Amino acid sequence: MEEFPESFNQLELLKTHDHLIPRGACSLWPGDEGEEEEEGERSEEWCQQKEEKLKDRPEELMLWAAENNRLPTVKRLLSVDPLLAHCQDEDGYTPLHRAAYGGHAATASTLLAAGTEVNSRTADGWTPLHSACRWGQVATASLLLRQGAELNAQTNGGLTALHLAASYPGPGSAHTLEFLLSQRHIKAELQSNSRETASEIARRSGPHHFLFEMVEDCNSVRSPR
Repeated sequence: MEEFPESFNQLELLKTHDHLIPRGACSLWPGDEGEEEEEGERSEEWCQQKEEKLKDRPEELMLWAAENNRLPTVKRLLSVDPLLAHCQDEDGYTPLHRAAYGGHAATASTLLAAGTEVNSRTADGWTPLHSACRWGQVATASLLLRQGAELNAQTNGGLTALHLAASYPGPGSAHTLEFLLSQRHIKAELQSNSRETASEIARRSGPHHFLFEMVEDCNSVRSPR
C-alpha cells in the first residue's frame, strides 16, 4: 500500500477529484464509463440488461448491485456464493462501501447479516462509515455504528467520519454531523494529517460549525470534586 506523507491532505484531493468518487447511482466506477445515466432515469429494463451483461462476472455484479440498491440481486448472489459479501474492487471498495455511499440501508443490512466486515478498509483507508458520512447518509451511518463500526477510525490521511461529514455541505450534512457529535465516544479533537480538527474544517467548509458547540460546551464543563 502506498505510504502517505505526514502532511497529506485527503480533503484537498476530494475537492480536485470529487467527480471520480463513487456515490450511489451517479458514480464512475471502472467499467461504467459511457453507461451512466441521471439518477431516476434508469429503467428496470436497463438494469436487467446490465445484470445480464455482468452475469458471468459475479464479483462485478455484486459490487454494481450493492451500489445501485438492487437488493433482490444482492440476496440472490449471496445465496449462491456467500463469499461475495467480501469481494473488493481494485481500490479495495467492498459492496458495503458502495451501499454506504448511496445510503442503501437495507442492502447494507443484508451484507452485514451475510458476514461482510463492517470496518473493512480501502486502499486509502476508508471504512464504510467514512463512505456514509462523506455523503450525509445518516441512517446508514447509524446502522453501521450499531453493527460495530469504529466511530473514530482514521483514513490514511488522518480523516475521521466526523472530518468527512464536516467537509460535506450537501443534503443530510447537518443531520450527520449532529448524529456523530451526539455519540458518547466521539473524539472531536482528532487531527487529520494536515493538522486540522473536524471543527476547523466545518468552520471553513460549510454553515454547520455551530453544531460543534455541543461538544465544546461539554468539554468546558468541569466535573465537580
